[in-house]
Amino acid sequence: MANLFVGIDPGCSGALVAIHSDGTYVNHVNMPTLKQGSSNRVNGAAIVAWLMEFGPYIEHAYLELVHSMPGQGTSSTFNFGHSAGVVEGILQGCHIPYTLITPQSWKKSAGLIGSDKDAARSRAIQLYPSLRALDLKAKGQAISDALLIARHGLGVKS
Repeated sequence: MANLFVGIDPGCSGALVAIHSDGTYVNHVNMPTLKQGSSNRVNGAAIVAWLMEFGPYIEHAYLELVHSMPGQGTSSTFNFGHSAGVVEGILQGCHIPYTLITPQSWKKSAGLIGSDKDAARSRAIQLYPSLRALDLKAKGQAISDALLIARHGLGVKS
């Protein structure tokens, strides 16, 4: 199980995916969350537990670099940034080397520039046809994004 790489689509509706250096799928988890008041927050303890399942085998993680988007509300922007910060802090605290990857760069390498949001899921289904979790619309989207982020980080042809 050596040489694992993790792709991370941050945010409360995101996912973490572990793959081998050749792009072979290993495991995933949809972003674990906790209810805090009327909001959801990333469950950092659950992320650490998932990462520690693979512990010394994780060679590098690739985390999507997030920023605010036009039309996004103040509260949702804060929650998204908070989630990404929690995940980045966990990577640092677990001593997992990581690289921040812009959405534009991983989408370009997957041939998705100018495509609709579901195009990433369609591409991931083509690359991982036996991964049934990709069939789920929203959760499958997050897993797809995390897979393609990891593949881009590794330079595996998408």
